[in-house]
Amino acid sequence: MTDAVRLDDLARPRFSAEAQQILDMMATLAPDCPLDSDALHERATADTGLDDFGPSDYRERLDVYLAALRDIDGLHGAGVVNFYGQLLQLLKNRLLLTDLLRRHPEIDDVELQPPVVIAGLPRTGTTHLHNMLAAPATFRTMPYWESVEPFPLPAEAGVEPDPRRARMDVAVGVINTVMPYFPLMHEMTTEHVHEEIQLLANDFSTMLFETLADVPRWREYYQAHDQTPHYEYLARQLKAMQFLRGGRRWLLKSPQHLEQVPVLRRVFPGSIVVFTHRDPVPVVLSMIAMITYSARMHRSPVPVQEIAASWIDRLDDMLSALVRDRDTIGPEHSIDIRFDDFMATELGVAERVYALAGEPLTGEARTAIEDYLSGHQRGRLGNVSTSCEMFGLDEADLRGRFAPYVERFLA
Repeated sequence: MTDAVRLDDLARPRFSAEAQQILDMMATLAPDCPLDSDALHERATADTGLDDFGPSDYRERLDVYLAALRDIDGLHGAGVVNFYGQLLQLLKNRLLLTDLLRRHPEIDDVELQPPVVIAGLPRTGTTHLHNMLAAPATFRTMPYWESVEPFPLPAEAGVEPDPRRARMDVAVGVINTVMPYFPLMHEMTTEHVHEEIQLLANDFSTMLFETLADVPRWREYYQAHDQTPHYEYLARQLKAMQFLRGGRRWLLKSPQHLEQVPVLRRVFPGSIVVFTHRDPVPVVLSMIAMITYSARMHRSPVPVQEIAASWIDRLDDMLSALVRDRDTIGPEHSIDIRFDDFMATELGVAERVYALAGEPLTGEARTAIEDYLSGHQRGRLGNVSTSCEMFGLDEADLRGRFAPYVERFLA
């Protein structure tokens, strides 16, 4: 344990010489990386040799997001390249999935057992719980590299070592160089178990886009649309991934599910849902710190207080939706876990989840969980300090905003 890190450059980021060199190099590529739908589609086709992107309804969503990105004040060249690369990969994923389904129509017959789903805000223990439960071989999970590139390029199918891992090693290295304190807030490694929110991005309808950039135009569009078809697209991807790399029952996790409980229940009937809860004030401060810190990847200066205010409204919407819809999933298929209880008895929480899911906690599984816990103590990488003053927020106001949630789940 070390003293908590104070982020004093959120508004005007400072970079190491190595990080600045990376950003400058990326900026030189910006003229060849236009945030333009036609250009992105042409490049995706050229890179894969494929031209069928599947159902075309996603194009409107992509256009809305591209317009929102172009609206960002202070968007720098490296940021343009960063977004271009991310969107290009999403289009390539669509091409590769469509081609895979064409060659293997039996994928649609793959059985998806009711998954175990973790739903909670960042900093409520979701990542730790996700990785702890993923330590044994009980559940099918996806490492970070697979979540970003779930379907191999035709020329790379069966190649070992998998080139997707090598590409992710490079990407993680860049993230850690440009944002050295990000692992203190959310550890990311090539093999780290990751969220299916990354897969939802392949259909260009996901809360993930809001965390990558301040895009109010996109947020309004996303909130105005039913997410059922996009969860159905997610289910189809999970079948395809299960077809490619095996697995029996998925372990999923995303904060997005907090406001999509009825959709989750409709698309994945019988799901076991683990809701995680923690005092929302430090949670939202930590989440805002993570979002404003990562904004340096694409813009400067960063309007910290403006972003903070918008996320208070957004998180209020999410938690209000959870209060409204929580009982859509009954006690036979769900459980509420308080952060402090989880930290006090981690293995006990694993036992409760396994019991609710009807999975045997074998000696081998218990040992795998204990081994994971022994190497992942809380705060082992350090901590980032946060305060209301950092973001121009008032604690009393925050507590008033989130009082219904606290009364429902933490009183």
